[in-house]
Amino acid sequence: MFTGIVEGLAEVTELRRAAASVRIVLDLGELSADVRIGDSIATNGVCLTVVELEGSRAAFDVIRETLELTSLGALVVGSQVNVERSMPAGGRFHGHIVSGHVDGTGQVSAKREEPGQTWFSVRCTPELTRYMIHKGSITIDGVSLTLTEVSDTGFSVALIPHTLEVTTLGQRKVGDRVNLEVDAVGKWVWRMLAPQLGGLDLETLKRAGFGEG
Repeated sequence: MFTGIVEGLAEVTELRRAAASVRIVLDLGELSADVRIGDSIATNGVCLTVVELEGSRAAFDVIRETLELTSLGALVVGSQVNVERSMPAGGRFHGHIVSGHVDGTGQVSAKREEPGQTWFSVRCTPELTRYMIHKGSITIDGVSLTLTEVSDTGFSVALIPHTLEVTTLGQRKVGDRVNLEVDAVGKWVWRMLAPQLGGLDLETLKRAGFGEG
């Protein structure tokens, strides 16, 4: 389990392609100090398992399904990715519950800079936005953020300068594909309520008063 609080940036140093998978090698730098083979590390929000270690370099096998459902297939040598080690049992919970199981991808549709903050709008499918609420949580490329606007076709978030500096979100531009993981609590609530209510859409939720406060 993760929290969506990125610990640092890692550079892709090698890509070893096979028929149905890719082995991605990352330089974890100082974060590699207590990493062991078999550990889970969120890479741009995707939970990957360390399969090989050499100094500060860690290797991960990424299967075809993950490559198709996330943006990891677009990585090249030299790309930077957000990394977060799994949360220790006694650790502080700074973000929100993040599984590292990406629900889908979205596309940055707008980026507006203002003094002290930058607004991002992301376009995605209603199959993802139905789990989102105003002021709820969303994970973008492994970064825990608060939703400021939600519609059927996308959402917006506001980022402080620190987040832009220490994550890859500062490098994102309009048109870029990003990994999205919706709040797990929202998915559980939907699963429990939707059968009783004959299915829900965002407009029905709004009329019922959800997402207004």
